[in-house]
Amino acid sequence: MAKEVSGYIKLQIKGGQANPAPPVGPALGQRGINIMDFCKAFNEKTKSFMGKPVPVVITVYKDKKFDFVIKSPPASHFIKEAAKIKSGSKEPGKVITATITMKQAEQIAKEKMKDLNAYDLKEATKIICGSARSMGIEVKD
Repeated sequence: MAKEVSGYIKLQIKGGQANPAPPVGPALGQRGINIMDFCKAFNEKTKSFMGKPVPVVITVYKDKKFDFVIKSPPASHFIKEAAKIKSGSKEPGKVITATITMKQAEQIAKEKMKDLNAYDLKEATKIICGSARSMGIEVKD
């Protein structure tokens, strides 16, 4: 018999650094989940993403048990890393803050492929290029 789902919680936490402080503690506490169990399991699974923001979807069941799915860090994080900048343009479309190469965009698309809504690498690369442009970062060939 399948477990009855009580709800879902979507959070973005730095890899390997989950702790009971906000936003994790309050979000899980109001659903009755053991916060330390989640933090230990999350930190164990995200050691490879240490310090990077990691989106996580937590499925909460009626019996206060939980499962979680870890996604890859956001495309914007990889784009900023590739361009070696702290943040995108304050006026995207008008002011270009940095550039990345098409090869870098393709590499980011390979890493993000499972989370992107694309069938092949070419389309995934277009999505990454669009994200870069919306951040005020130019993509060169």
